[in-house]
This record gives sequence, C-alpha cells and structure tokens, in this order.
Amino acid sequence: MIQVRDVFKTFKLSRQQKREMGHLFRGDTVDAVAGVSFECRPGRVFGLLGPNGAGKTTTLRMIATTLRPTSGSIAVAGHDVGHEPERVRAELGFLTGSTQLYDRLTATELVRYYADLHSVTRDDFKRRRDEIFAALDMEAYADRRIGKLSTGMKQKVSIARTMIHDPDVLVLDEATAGLDVIASRAIIDLIRQARDRGKTVLFSTHRMGEVGLLCDDLALVHRGKLLFNGTYDEFSKQMQAPTLEDEFIRRIEAADR
Repeated sequence: MIQVRDVFKTFKLSRQQKREMGHLFRGDTVDAVAGVSFECRPGRVFGLLGPNGAGKTTTLRMIATTLRPTSGSIAVAGHDVGHEPERVRAELGFLTGSTQLYDRLTATELVRYYADLHSVTRDDFKRRRDEIFAALDMEAYADRRIGKLSTGMKQKVSIARTMIHDPDVLVLDEATAGLDVIASRAIIDLIRQARDRGKTVLFSTHRMGEVGLLCDDLALVHRGKLLFNGTYDEFSKQMQAPTLEDEFIRRIEAADR
C-alpha cells in the first residue's frame, strides 16, 4: 500500500534557475509537486502519467525516501517516509534512471550486492536470481562486467536488483526505457506476476500501450497537480478522444488554456 496525502515539494531557485523560468516569473521558489493525493493498493497496478516536468519523478523519489516532502504525508506499507525511512526502504523496490550501476561488477555480482543489503539468504538469492534472470533472458551475460553491457542489458540488471529481495511494494520509473519490444514484454509480464502475487505496483511510463496492458488505476499529473485520479475504467469512460494517447494530450492542452 502507498498512501500519498496532500503532498507538496517546493524547491528554492538559484539566480540562474530564475532567469531560466522567464521574465514573467516572480518569486524564489517553485512547487514541483502541489497538493497531490492518491492511493496505490495491493494487487493492483497504478500508473502515474504526465509529460516531462510534470512532477512524476519528484513524486516517486519522495515515495522512495530519496527526497523529503515539503508538506503532506506519504506512507509505504504503513510506514511514514519521513519518520521511518529505513522501514520504507526494506519494503520497497525502486527503479529509477538516475541509479548508477557499478561497471566493474558483473550482473550477478551487482544483484548479489543488493540482495546482501537486504539480508536475503543464500538459498533465497539463488532461487530469486534464477527466476528473474530467466524471465529477463539475462543468463547469456550474467557473468559479464556491467561496463561492457548495452543500455538495454543494463536496464535489465537494474530491474533485477530492484526485485531481488522480493519487495511488497514496487516503484518503477520508466521500467522499459531502452528496451526493445521483446524485452519490454518480459518486464510487463514480471509486473503482472507481481500484481497477481498481491504486490503494490506504482509505475510511470510514456508508452500509452503499456498503460492499457497493465493499469488498474491511473493518476495524471501536470505542472505538479493532479488532473485525474481514478480507475482505468473510469478514465476510459470519460474519454473524449479516440485513443488513450489522444486523450492524454487533450487533457494536458486543456489544462494549459
């Protein structure tokens, strides 16, 4: 379970950043996230959608305890991100494009490192490692150094390290970035399996096809604010455009008028 309640994240701007905001901008701060509330429940996939700069990644990082909310509250598996960050991290698997991998380690060594951080037993590690590597078709390069891997291969390693400790809550920021169609489908299948096992899954994506394949619930954010929060079925019934992508664009453009 993830519970986000009236969350704000305010950043203080430097002089250069204020100049970049344009001559009409007044003030010293900007709200990257402004009063956002939603709930992700176990056994469901929640899609967090929005254009670049909408506040999605900032929201995900607050959930993952790498940023602190300015105000409001966030709870993960019943633990407050501000007061119990260690408990939150123990329950959480967080995938983000800003996480760097260790080029000198092999894929297996890096995933084992993260398993050790979460006190995964040797037997559980072997079982989980074999399951995940097989699902992602990673065996061929399991013992190659990460610095020698392609972008897509590295993304698979990132996903494996995110899931190796079998967390109850998964937060995935652009999980299929850099992957081809076949690899993307493998990730989608893993997410479905996690949902079927009662996990809480929150993910962001720019691929509208993935939304239709996976999402039970949706939130659409723009300029740090919620434009929609509800089930996928509710969103579909409210659509005024012929496709999900067209409806996404329609709502963003309407909010900017």
